[in-house]
Amino acid sequence: MPRPTGRVLTLLELLQSGGTRTVAELADRLGVDGRTVRRYVDHLVDLDVPVESVRGRYGGYRLAPGYRLPPLMLSDDEALVVLLGLVAGRRTGLMTAGHTASETASAKIRRVLPQHVARRLDALLESLAFTDQPGEFAAPDTGILLTLADAVRHHRPVSMRYTDGDGRRRERTLYAYGIVAHSGRWYVTGKDAGIDEDRTFRLDRIADARTLPGSFEPPVDTAPAQRVLSGFATTEYRHEVTLRIHGTADQIRAHLPASIATLEDLEPATGQDRTPERWLRVRLRAERLDWLPPVLAALDRPFVIEHPDELRTLVVAFADRLASYARKAWARS
Repeated sequence: MPRPTGRVLTLLELLQSGGTRTVAELADRLGVDGRTVRRYVDHLVDLDVPVESVRGRYGGYRLAPGYRLPPLMLSDDEALVVLLGLVAGRRTGLMTAGHTASETASAKIRRVLPQHVARRLDALLESLAFTDQPGEFAAPDTGILLTLADAVRHHRPVSMRYTDGDGRRRERTLYAYGIVAHSGRWYVTGKDAGIDEDRTFRLDRIADARTLPGSFEPPVDTAPAQRVLSGFATTEYRHEVTLRIHGTADQIRAHLPASIATLEDLEPATGQDRTPERWLRVRLRAERLDWLPPVLAALDRPFVIEHPDELRTLVVAFADRLASYARKAWARS
């Protein structure tokens, strides 16, 4: 049978999970009566743990918000989830305070883990691989990230100093719609008041941000993630490519995602029903074309190159090379 001290710690863990817990609920979880629950709460209060009593029909006990509790009670599963989140965030470049905060937080949690859990975690981390190299991208400033998040939530304009891709720094006023994490970087999307157009900005290029007086009404169809992906797909590059591909949208998106290409439905012929596999127009922009022939080959769907002619030449040359390799392999067999 658990000792009273163990039940007091279990009570603390239940309260740390958030919300208001009724006396009946706590008594059931701890296997004691309501009077004993109140006594355990008094023990926590004597230890300077700020337990609040909530009156009313749905009253009970809760912890005062914003209090830093020593110790933080985590189960083995919860500790593992937190550590994996810290590792994944550091490896994929999505930590907001650089590596130091992540490493110190990880060390604090690892220090109190039971040895058998720590050993299992070490085995997992040794066998874990990430597609993104650690430290590949610069982390955004936490203060800037939180300022922008507050501006998004309360629909307030924000002033920021932004350095563009050419190294030019300038003041911008942004009506921010949302914050998006994509491929190891953080972005904010919204309307640039200086040019009255929607733009996407990298957070690691923002040197300073502060909210301004006033408010605005964001568009109904904000969809920040889709705006970021569409912005990538329509960025100006050297080549504009237009294709017609016969297949489903999912088949095409598996090789040409929304961050690369846009899809346009072509009207079905008169009298024909709309089917999942149909002709779709695909538009994309690229600095180089040599990566497209292998993608079209992997797609393995009928396609027509509308523009540019240079891509058609590259596809024919790629097909000839594949045929030549296949003939050589057949000859050796």
